[in-house]
Formats: sequence, C-alpha cells, structure tokens
Amino acid sequence: MALRDRLLTMTLWLALGVAAWVAPAAHGAESPNAAELARASDAVLGVRSIATEGASSIDTLGQRRIGSGVVIGQDGLVLTIGYLILEADEVELQLDSGKRIPARVVAYDLASGFGLLQALLPLDVTPAPLGEAGSVAASEPLLVVSGGDAGQLSVARLASRRSYSGYWEYHIDGALFTAPARTDHSGAGLFNARGELVGIGSLLVPDAPGPGERGAGNMFVPIDLLSPIFGELRERGASRASQRAWLGVNCTEQPDGLRVLRVSRDSPAEVAGLQPGDLITRLDGTPVRGLEAFYKQLWGGGVERELTLQVLRGGQHRDVPVRSVDRMQTLRRAPGI
Repeated sequence: MALRDRLLTMTLWLALGVAAWVAPAAHGAESPNAAELARASDAVLGVRSIATEGASSIDTLGQRRIGSGVVIGQDGLVLTIGYLILEADEVELQLDSGKRIPARVVAYDLASGFGLLQALLPLDVTPAPLGEAGSVAASEPLLVVSGGDAGQLSVARLASRRSYSGYWEYHIDGALFTAPARTDHSGAGLFNARGELVGIGSLLVPDAPGPGERGAGNMFVPIDLLSPIFGELRERGASRASQRAWLGVNCTEQPDGLRVLRVSRDSPAEVAGLQPGDLITRLDGTPVRGLEAFYKQLWGGGVERELTLQVLRGGQHRDVPVRSVDRMQTLRRAPGI
C-alpha cells in the first residue's frame, strides 16, 4: 500500500477504532499508540513466489503465489505463512514504494506452518516487535495488515482461541480466530494495540466463533509458536517436529471416520491406492475419532514405517497397507539448492 494510502487508512482506522478502545481503556487496558501502529503497518510487506517446476504443491496452491510477510529482524528477516513459499524457486518482497527485493527461503516449517525469508538487499524497514498471542483478550481490538499492491488495514476482534486441525495433515494448539473475515489473509500480520505481532494469517474459515458456530473469519498462527523453534528454523530450515510421518491424504471429519477428499500426487496414500470418497475408520486397529487424534497417533510412531488403514469403500471394509514417509524429504528444491 502506498504511504499516502496507509496514512489515510490509519487515520480512518483510528477514528473508527476509538470507540472500541473506550471500554478496555476504562479498565486499565492500553490505548492505541499511533506511532507504534504505524510501525507495525510499515513492517508488513508483499510476498510473491514462484514454485519450482514439477512441485506437487502446484496442484493445490498454484505455481504463482501472492501474500504478505512481516519484517521481524534488523537483518531483513521476514516471517510469513509457509504455504506461500513451499517448494519456491523464486521469491521477492514488495515494499510500500512498489520496489521489489529478491529474497531467499530460510525455513519452511511443516509443524507450525511458519515460513522465514531473508531479504537479499537492505530493506530499511523497522522490524515489528513480537507480542504474546496467549495474552490477547477477547475484548481487545486487533489490527490486521496485509502488504503488496492491494495491502489493507482493518480492525478485528478475537472470536475464539482453540486448537486447529487442518485437512492437510496439520495441527496446532492455541490458534487465533478473528472476525470480520479478510480474503487477503495469507501471511498478513495480526497486531495488538502496542503494535506487537501476535499472529500470522493462514486461512479463511466459516466458523471463527467455534466448531459448529457460523461466522466467517480468519485463522492466525499464534506468534507464541515461533520462539521455541526459532533457533532450529534458522539453523536447520525446519523444526524437529516437522520430521514426522506423512501420508499425503486430505480428509474431513465424519461421525464414523475421516472422509478422503484428495490424495496428493506421488504420495504414500496414492501408492497405496487410497481414493477420494474412501472413509478411513481405523489406523493400526484403533478407531479413528477425528483429525487431531488421527494425526497424533500417526506422528507418535516412527517417521518411515508400515501402517494399516481400515477403509470403507463401496460398502466394503478393507485393510490398506501404507508406508509413511518424511514429508520434508519429498519437497522439491530450486535448482542448485
């Protein structure tokens, strides 16, 4: 977003947001600080990436991806959502001025969902300080900021905080769900009243208030997940928790199991013959009771091992042997890396 547009939007946002802070301020909560919020806004950049040829993630994410990232280091380190840079061949950052800066992928973390980028030229951008997602109160107004050509700012509220299990073999604790919904959520920054980063945008969801409750919103990966793994991300390119069993199957929860929605190309699930529409009812003889329990059982054993899925297909139960693999070892790298 251009500087003039940012200033106009910030002025409007502060005007609209004053009432939202009146009640919290009366109870001792901090009032918004324009300088801190402006710094937070300025720290959000556009992110553009192109996946390497033949990457399996192109099937679901496309080859060209656009989103946002937040500068968190004086050295030009940028935090974003991992799927934007998954199997990326080229990555660039877009400043408010429109200038584009090349960047390299530092880390893609399967377990948390975070991605780290390193600008290859000076950014001259003040990093956003990190806050605590766990301390965000339900009554506290929040700021959502995206970057790039269509970057925007808006006020949000915390709709709920809970664990989240994604259909693509993903689970985190303490995810932040906000409303109203933003469609430019990918890698967007979620900030508190002090301009501290408390989350990175991941998804548009239909049930932000809670499971079974209708209300569109966004899921943000809590910043609290970054600190324990930050050293690993910079040193190894991923946390150790990302080295775990993977099947390559997308599922949704059903009362009696997990319904297969999609099978990833060249995955263990495809090799085993799993098909969309299959209902997974047992894993190694244990009844499947939802995504979270299924993932924890899957990840609780060895990374590469023989598993047995009981599947209901066409009214018939059948046992399907599957050999899990390390997902991180299946990812395509750019030539020369």
